[in-house]
Amino acid sequence: MKVLFAGTPEFARVSLAALVAAGVTPVAVLTQPDRPAGRGKKLTASPVKQFATSHDIAVLQPSTLRDADVLSELAALKPDLMIVAAYGLILPQEALDLPTHGCLNVHASVLPRWRGAAPIQAAILNADKTTGVSLMSMTAGLDCGPVFLSESIALGVAETAAELHDRLATLGGKLLVENLDKILSGTLTAAEQNESLVTYAAKIKTSDARLGWQLSAADIDRRIRAYNPAPGAWFMLGEERVKCWRARVSDANNNASDVAAGTILSADREGIVVACGSGSIVLSELQRPGKSRVSAQQFAAVTDLCGRVLA
Repeated sequence: MKVLFAGTPEFARVSLAALVAAGVTPVAVLTQPDRPAGRGKKLTASPVKQFATSHDIAVLQPSTLRDADVLSELAALKPDLMIVAAYGLILPQEALDLPTHGCLNVHASVLPRWRGAAPIQAAILNADKTTGVSLMSMTAGLDCGPVFLSESIALGVAETAAELHDRLATLGGKLLVENLDKILSGTLTAAEQNESLVTYAAKIKTSDARLGWQLSAADIDRRIRAYNPAPGAWFMLGEERVKCWRARVSDANNNASDVAAGTILSADREGIVVACGSGSIVLSELQRPGKSRVSAQQFAAVTDLCGRVLA
């Protein structure tokens, strides 16, 4: 069995590692080109590339799969199956047709809910009670192929996207190795998705993560959790853009409805309490531009906050 693996971030690395641990070593991996990262913007290899290199697996990093030379290089490998997890590049029909057994996708939602680029964040933003992982046969559309199986997990009430990501990545690797033989043998067959239940999770922009204080405290809490770790929920304090990494909905009766949304009601060692469109929220971990994350108490110790209005 000649397997190609296509993936880029940590979510994909976990599936690749699970395959290798189960004795399925790909003939090559496809991953996106190295990108600038960190304060120094140094070119950095993806987690998938780093894993593949450390395990002597050939790495291919095309910027597109629509190039004839790239497709010829992949065809020369004569793959039986391509496994895709959060690759980040569109696979044209020519690429999908290369493997004898097609392309299998590990997707971080229970399809058809949350097709698209940001299913983990979407599940938190929309207060879903459950989410999960699906193994899907890939077609040319966006996450619209038939599904072999899905497994659901419950979302934690205070879970961040980072925490949910790690649980789903582990689940994805587990489902992949447990069901790969069944899929290849035909024991497990795929069922078409119910198009009437489809929802989409669009790619997240930095502007999406700006906190709107006119929303309810519960909505703002979900946004802070959904955008942790990327791009990080943020707001303006005067001319300064501040990121918020941790918060909780306040259960105190603090007359938040008597002031404008965004008004800081108090700032002490318990946190920075901000009035919202409905209720109030307690900010507990913050970060100024170019600085390290600090507790709300540390933040408030060097800034006069009470009565100020956040934007």
